[in-house]
Amino acid sequence: MKILLIGEYSRLHNSLKEGLISNGHAVTLVSSGDHFKKFDSDFSFQASTISKYWFLTKVKNAIHKLSGIDIEKAERGFRFYLLVPKLYAFDHVQLINSDAIETFPWLTKILLRRVFKKIKSRSLLICGDETPVIDFLLKKEFDYSTLTPYFESHSLKKHFEYSLKYSTKSYRKTFDWLSKNCQNLIVSDLDYKIPMEKMGYSVAFIPNPINTEKLEFQVPKMEDKIIIFLGINRLSYIKKGIVFFEKALAIIEKKYPKVEIITTENNPYKTYIKLTEKATIILDQVYSFDQGYNALEAMAKGKVIFTGAEKVFENHYNLIEKVAINAEPNVGSLVAELSFLIENPKKIIAIGKQARAFIEKEHDYIKISNAYLTLWNSKQTSSEI
Repeated sequence: MKILLIGEYSRLHNSLKEGLISNGHAVTLVSSGDHFKKFDSDFSFQASTISKYWFLTKVKNAIHKLSGIDIEKAERGFRFYLLVPKLYAFDHVQLINSDAIETFPWLTKILLRRVFKKIKSRSLLICGDETPVIDFLLKKEFDYSTLTPYFESHSLKKHFEYSLKYSTKSYRKTFDWLSKNCQNLIVSDLDYKIPMEKMGYSVAFIPNPINTEKLEFQVPKMEDKIIIFLGINRLSYIKKGIVFFEKALAIIEKKYPKVEIITTENNPYKTYIKLTEKATIILDQVYSFDQGYNALEAMAKGKVIFTGAEKVFENHYNLIEKVAINAEPNVGSLVAELSFLIENPKKIIAIGKQARAFIEKEHDYIKISNAYLTLWNSKQTSSEI
């Protein structure tokens, strides 16, 4: 089977590709690399010209300020257009989300219509912000969500432009068109499964694939000092609640002077992974119910992760043992959880082992790739475009 994967934001598609290849399939991944993260791709539509020269970046910013037009989107769309002739001979195509090409919505539709004319078996993955997900979050039915800071202060609206764009007319039309022209709507975790189903969509739940063969499990040496790692992505700083971690770490630093704290910002994926190697505890996000991709990869290495691990997550997987620390948007709670682990290092080892076992059981990339194949092959193809 020849499979085309379009878009990459977390390494999900790269790990899925590795699982599919292990199962004997041919896979091509096309993406922009997701800005500074620089994820691997077989073909890239990165806006490399505009981002390469500082003066073009200044021109881009000036045009955006004056007209609201993002010329990087235009370059990505043009580069994808040049790739289209190479994207025809495939049995199945999957998009990372409805903005997989990261261009203008109207142009996304034109470009994908060309691809869809040749590839009749199609899937749309929901593993991040998406129109029905944002629609549901705007209802404020969750105790908290990635939009909570926006609800608390609309002055932060600019920081939520990426998320809120999915509720605009143009992006909504693109999602609606894709949902009609893809046989499968697939969600990767409970943070998207619940909103999609609440909004009336029938979705297939397939957990994120994690390539444990590339992620070595290491039992932390308790004679060494405890190292806490916080990797910041400025674009998602507010929606991940990083400020709560920073305030908690300021307290921990004074309370436990021997604990080492490492904070980094906007690192490429490969650099980020190397930086987390010596960490004992990793701080991920506070506004989620389930784990994001970075958290899962760190769990595979036996790290203790502060992330989404709510009761709904534990119940879904029938968990008895703790595999991650549920990080709440509460400084006092974070300090208490961190203090307990620092004072009870054997718990760090136990949770790390349980985290690895959980990833191997529920997120194994070979098992997950088989789940995708089963779903893709179970649905009839469509010619509607």
